[in-house]
Amino acid sequence: MNPVAFNLFGIDVMWYGVLITLGVLVAFGIVYINCRRSGGTISFDDITDAFLYAFPLALIGARLYYVLYELENYKTLADVLNFRNGGLAIHGGLIGAAVGVVIYKFVKKKTVKEVLSMADAAAPSIILAQAIGRWGNFMNQEAHGGPVSEEFIKRFPEFIQKGMLIKGTYYHPTFLYESLWNVLGFIILMYIFGKRRKNEEGVTLYAYMIVYSIGRYFIEGMRTDSLMFMGMRQAQLISLAAILFGIIMIVITKRRAKNQIGSIV
Repeated sequence: MNPVAFNLFGIDVMWYGVLITLGVLVAFGIVYINCRRSGGTISFDDITDAFLYAFPLALIGARLYYVLYELENYKTLADVLNFRNGGLAIHGGLIGAAVGVVIYKFVKKKTVKEVLSMADAAAPSIILAQAIGRWGNFMNQEAHGGPVSEEFIKRFPEFIQKGMLIKGTYYHPTFLYESLWNVLGFIILMYIFGKRRKNEEGVTLYAYMIVYSIGRYFIEGMRTDSLMFMGMRQAQLISLAAILFGIIMIVITKRRAKNQIGSIV
């Protein structure tokens, strides 16, 4: 596999960056559609403003999260800043993005309900962007699973077979599993967003936490490059916490909305 997409003015442009950029552009398109679906109750301009706060911190968070767990492999600042060949942790990115949104909330003096509504519109786009970004891992031949037999890998298209042949050994295309799961998650979240009710702000966001984390938990168990915490796969621990948190918040949100409707009646 060639991780270089093309050369621009003597600089190699990596597929990893190209696919992340593509994911962001597609995400903006989905957000625009969801803002239109909201009937004008969610502002696309507001989400764009929030993005300017969230995205830079998401990149910083994703890189720092990864580097801190692999610190022995990064000797200089130049090594830390060179992430064109991979080395971004999605959970660090989500944490960074959340910090950016919190900063946006206070700077722009938005209410919690407004921010949650914006997050609901963005949640489907985030998981779809992740589905696209995973193909950057494929181009870098990273984030794969353990060894598999030639008979097993032949079930996949030829270009997947070639990409998963690394130093004479075939590996589980876990990037593909997660990408497909995220596409399914996108469809589910778009449906949930379309069915949202008044006073249920945040439900699509919490559903994203659950759906993404279920897939990540099982797929992470196949990977060979997991970041570890006290002998356990860190991503699996975070996934379990996110699933539990998402379920609790959906129950609380729906009960609160029901009580508000009851009090009005």
